[in-house]
Amino acid sequence: MKNKFKSYSPVLNEKEEKFFKQFKTPFDIQLYLNSVKYNPDYITYSPRMIMHRQMANCFEGALFAAAVLRMLGHKPLIVDFMAYNDDDHVIAVFKQNNLYGAVAKSNTTTLRFREPVYRSIRELVMSYFDFYINTIGDKSLRSYSNPVNLSIFDKFNWMTTDDDLEFIGDYLFTIKHNKIVDAKSIKSLSPADKDVLEICFIGSDPNGLFKPKKKISKE
Repeated sequence: MKNKFKSYSPVLNEKEEKFFKQFKTPFDIQLYLNSVKYNPDYITYSPRMIMHRQMANCFEGALFAAAVLRMLGHKPLIVDFMAYNDDDHVIAVFKQNNLYGAVAKSNTTTLRFREPVYRSIRELVMSYFDFYINTIGDKSLRSYSNPVNLSIFDKFNWMTTDDDLEFIGDYLFTIKHNKIVDAKSIKSLSPADKDVLEICFIGSDPNGLFKPKKKISKE
């Protein structure tokens, strides 16, 4: 059976090919990521291994989404978010009608799918800002990377390997991130609305939630 990966030919058996061919749209990918358990462990599995394990953290979810988006004809792009007193986050981004959207796995409900209606990566990222909240209600998003094309890791078989892919996460720490807010703006940030805070963590896995410090300096 011929597989559909663009400019790359991973080794997949017939069952695996059938699994990946079920996805027709970016939102199909999102629905799948919503359905699998959250992985709280510090290990990064490939998209193929996520299929077998039926678990993913946000980074693994972004890798999975990027791989399947690639199968649908998109570039395998991810964007890294950096936060203060909170977990970082990674999303897979795609373009449709020259506008950006995103697919993401998250332990919170508000950091997942975005429709392709955003004119720039910054505009897309800013749609997450008011909903990027730690468990004590601080708005914690601080910066984001430019899109990273995962094809640079094809030589490591990142879509199908059994090996830990944490080295890709390490790479994200080395690249430039674009600051979202300056120190003056951070000092004046309001706490999250209590209803938004409650919605944000509905159904979350407590084992995978960042435990923020109760008092933070407004950096």
